[in-house]
Amino acid sequence: MSKVEEFEELRPLLFSIAYRILGSVSEAEDAVQETWLRYDGTATRPTSAKAFLSATITRISIDVLRSARVRREEYVGPWFPEPLLNDPYQDPARSAELADSVSMAALLLLERLSPAERAVFLLREVFAFGFDDIATSVGRSQDACRQLLVRARRHMHDGRPRFAADREERQELATRFFGALQSGDIRGLQHLLAADAQLVGDSGGKTPQLANAVAGAQNIARLLGAVFPRLMEIDITVEPRDINGQPGAVFYDRDHRILHTMTLDILDGHIHTIRSITNPDKLHHLGPTADAWAVHDELKQARRLAD
Repeated sequence: MSKVEEFEELRPLLFSIAYRILGSVSEAEDAVQETWLRYDGTATRPTSAKAFLSATITRISIDVLRSARVRREEYVGPWFPEPLLNDPYQDPARSAELADSVSMAALLLLERLSPAERAVFLLREVFAFGFDDIATSVGRSQDACRQLLVRARRHMHDGRPRFAADREERQELATRFFGALQSGDIRGLQHLLAADAQLVGDSGGKTPQLANAVAGAQNIARLLGAVFPRLMEIDITVEPRDINGQPGAVFYDRDHRILHTMTLDILDGHIHTIRSITNPDKLHHLGPTADAWAVHDELKQARRLAD
């Protein structure tokens, strides 16, 4: 097998490692490309291409993450990972771990960890690497990696919800939610939301925003029930999709350009968190993006005519 063939076979795994460390599709793709350049430039073939490439992508991603975290401190408003519609890496033996680790909630929990803790946790808990390979990847001893894992597990465990919903229940509830959203059924929306639900948006200061954060089922239902039927009137369309392994939707303007994404955290039979991403920088990888300000102006005009 040639170097190119070896690399292409492992590309899905490499991207999945990088994305979970970085929370960015574009940065993960850049890390994968840099990994190939380093692999292609090696004078000798490593004994294990998987071990070499996994260690390389991990070290590159850790370096990128350290600089990215400085930028995120200056980010305008809440910061969310870039939405991922399809995880290219599949492993039936690790399907539950892979699905859980790519959710928005899990990726945001990972933000609490140091870059080294994050890498060790993902390589061990999600991708089932041995401690010898993990130690090589992060440049620490195996004992140090075990200590990092203990701390990372503690942080992740403390932040995880106690109750989860199965896939069928999540999809059924999401279908009802998006139906109520489009029809402006405020009472129906409120019924689906947990009493302490939160609506949070990531615009990066680059698009109009419903609100950075809205708390409480009643407040969220009233806001969404008032705004989204108006959006439907100006030909905004909703395409339900799994986003980061969780129920969600992509919203398009009349020219089928992406306006924003929305994901739902569903626990114990209710929606606890709604996350909306409107920052176009985080949506370009999904397709052409809409002019959110033009949509906002059109919505205001429609409101004035209706009044």
